[in-house]
Amino acid sequence: MNSEHGEYQLDTSLERIQFGVVHGWLSSTYWSPGISLDRVIAAARKSSLVVGVFLGEVQVGYLRVVSDQTTFAWICDVFVDENHRGKGLAKAMVKLALADPNHEGLRRWVLATRDAHGVYADCGFVPLPMPDRWMARLSG
Repeated sequence: MNSEHGEYQLDTSLERIQFGVVHGWLSSTYWSPGISLDRVIAAARKSSLVVGVFLGEVQVGYLRVVSDQTTFAWICDVFVDENHRGKGLAKAMVKLALADPNHEGLRRWVLATRDAHGVYADCGFVPLPMPDRWMARLSG
């Protein structure tokens, strides 16, 4: 699935993802500091959907979806290169993921963010209705 967003192209082809670039971004984020290139590649390959944003042949954005494609999906690793922020690219990637035919009719989509609540609210996301029911098991 592909779409255009102004001069940018959004592409769901795993083969087009520039993993060296994505690794550079993700390894410097607050949610996956120091992640290895092998882990970035494995996570993408095992995800139900990846979205890349490209300006020509240069990748400037990334998102992936972890899902059973039946009931649940988690949007994660959303990143837009600093030089291309403020142009609606994160929102465009999320909307493309939500419209993907392999993820239609899901009961629940979730994501986590420290600082982009407004972006995701514009795509229909709200705070967890019952956060006291959610738990996490964290490891190094």
